[in-house]
Amino acid sequence: MSRSPTLFLVAGEASGDRLGASLIRGVRSLRDDIGFAGVGGPLMQAQGLRPLFPMDDLSVMGLAEVLPRLPRIMRRLRETVQAIADIAPAALVTIDSPDFTLRVAARARQHDPGLRTIHYVAPSVWAWRPERAPRMARHVDHVLALLPFEPPYMEAAGMSCDFVGHPVVADPQPDAAAIAAFRNEIGLNDADRMLLVLPGSRSGEVARMGPVFGAVLARLAARRNDLRVVVPATADMADRVRGLIADWPFRPLLIDAGEGDAATSARRKALAFAAADLALAASGTVALELAAAGTAMVIAYRFNWLSTRIIRKNVTLDSASLINILNDARDVPEFLFDDCRADLIAPMVERLIDNPAARAAQLAAARCALDMLGRGGEEPGLRAARSVLRVAGLG
Repeated sequence: MSRSPTLFLVAGEASGDRLGASLIRGVRSLRDDIGFAGVGGPLMQAQGLRPLFPMDDLSVMGLAEVLPRLPRIMRRLRETVQAIADIAPAALVTIDSPDFTLRVAARARQHDPGLRTIHYVAPSVWAWRPERAPRMARHVDHVLALLPFEPPYMEAAGMSCDFVGHPVVADPQPDAAAIAAFRNEIGLNDADRMLLVLPGSRSGEVARMGPVFGAVLARLAARRNDLRVVVPATADMADRVRGLIADWPFRPLLIDAGEGDAATSARRKALAFAAADLALAASGTVALELAAAGTAMVIAYRFNWLSTRIIRKNVTLDSASLINILNDARDVPEFLFDDCRADLIAPMVERLIDNPAARAAQLAAARCALDMLGRGGEEPGLRAARSVLRVAGLG
């Protein structure tokens, strides 16, 4: 079969969109004749990807959230597989979101057994469901791992694997003058504290975490009036978040990623992350973004009832924070599952926002974790690009 010098990328959520954008930049820095097709969000689109359909169609998490949207997801699955068959790319690169992307890989290989398949983000088999690795190896040739200890797990299952690092370690950070200007712009004085509130990037988690975080703020408002609350939101979640925070105390400032071009939006988000004294965030990749920005955090997360029971039965770790996992410590406070309650979270937020030494200790641990993720070395997107081009036969 004659193959196109094209990489077909499939990302299903915001964190995958970020990885995909970094990968595209890396490939283009090495070769300018490679085409890109597939599914991605605004960051991948800013790099020139024309998506088959809106990535938000796939951005759901948890069994109860997926079921109502299953017919649409299955239709998108068929459309994606057909597009891969039509293009005959040099390689298929599926990015995280394994419930969707690995189904794409499996079906695409059924149509085209010679298709090279690469999965970006090794499944966390070291945390739960170790059987996923050998099952994935049936239709995945190569894995790009974000964590340094993951390649042996993938190789034992029969796939090749490269540790490429996490793209968060290469994020440019604003300087002190820009941060001071941002704090002044939003009306902060020296006595004020800025609290960043991040309820998630998916509709289901925003719906679950928003009320919890609102209740945390209500408890804080009963005790103090020196907080400036800032809530960044992805473009597709901005309207939902705007409605959610309308009744929150402290008159939160919404930073809408849909306002302005991609570069302006990214810079404003980076300023908000770096300017905050503390963040209250839903568990996820955002924790590493906060660490890179030098902002301490409190992490919280809850699933719906059914997903909670399934996850608690299968997960072997008691931490969701990569900073804690990499350091084998509990430097970042976490409130998960039944502990995701405003009465438990609010006191920790208040303790940290009033204790610079405690925040500094957490950030020292975060710096160690970032070093393990590749900070100081070659940019992860470039390392991923080299690996993909080699496996795709384009290097």
